[in-house]
Amino acid sequence: MAANNSLIDYDRLSRHIRFVLLQVLVMLFLSINSLLMITFFQKEYFYTSARYILFAVTLLSDSLMLIVTNILLIFVHFKIDIQGWLCIIVCFVPLLYLTVTPVTLTAMTLERYVAICMPLRHGDLCSTRNTMHGILIIHGLSSVPCLIILSTIFVSASLSFYTKYWRCLIELILFQAWQHHLRSAVYQFQFLILCIIIVFSYIKIMKVAKAASGEDKKSTQKGLRTVLLHGFQLLLCLIQMWCPFIDAAVLQVNYSLYEIVRYLNFVVFYLAPRCLSPLIYGLRDEVFYHALKNVAYLGLYKRNIM
Repeated sequence: MAANNSLIDYDRLSRHIRFVLLQVLVMLFLSINSLLMITFFQKEYFYTSARYILFAVTLLSDSLMLIVTNILLIFVHFKIDIQGWLCIIVCFVPLLYLTVTPVTLTAMTLERYVAICMPLRHGDLCSTRNTMHGILIIHGLSSVPCLIILSTIFVSASLSFYTKYWRCLIELILFQAWQHHLRSAVYQFQFLILCIIIVFSYIKIMKVAKAASGEDKKSTQKGLRTVLLHGFQLLLCLIQMWCPFIDAAVLQVNYSLYEIVRYLNFVVFYLAPRCLSPLIYGLRDEVFYHALKNVAYLGLYKRNIM
């Protein structure tokens, strides 16, 4: 009996430690993103340039997704149940912005493709007005998988589901196995299309890089590295899409193990990429890097970043 109590106390302590550590990491991530967003609004050049506007969209979507997902994790940690209709509304945000980031990365790749392969048309195609329209299109396309997944709940759930109190996890409110399979099929089809676009852009830019010389060659080589970075970020997003299926499989085995696996997946595949990738992208851009340095030094870093 004493051994069982000791094991329960150890399990409870480890859960609290994981929870506190996770909150520290979330705050660190949001602080980094806040610094990057402040830098974005420091110069008019940033919020009138397509590539920086799309970069800001990824920062906002990642931050919003993390905030809502962390709220759900807090509910789970403190065993707070909410009504089914409210859970569906809350789940809409992470489901939507789980897709917004990879679609935005693909749009950033297309922007680099236009800048390098069609430089004379870049000013017209990637104007601020067109970029804003593009953001609306990104959210429209990203909402399609989300609506498909949520519609499966409306089809299968009874009326009592909406008034009953539930532990708000998407794995728990998808009742049928076919719903999980459909979600997997939708995400994999979407990422196949995005990967094809990125590979196409990379091949086209590589052809231009071979034919370029001097400064043009240096610029196209940088464009190639940027597209590769977007491809790597997209790969991380694809891995994130597999995490819910891993969570759902582990949940069928053991709930305590599920909590550990979900925690590790959240830190490694959700938190770390959404913290490191935007920071790396911002640091490798010379103009943005010097603006970021100026903000970090509270304006004491004096350099003409333009």
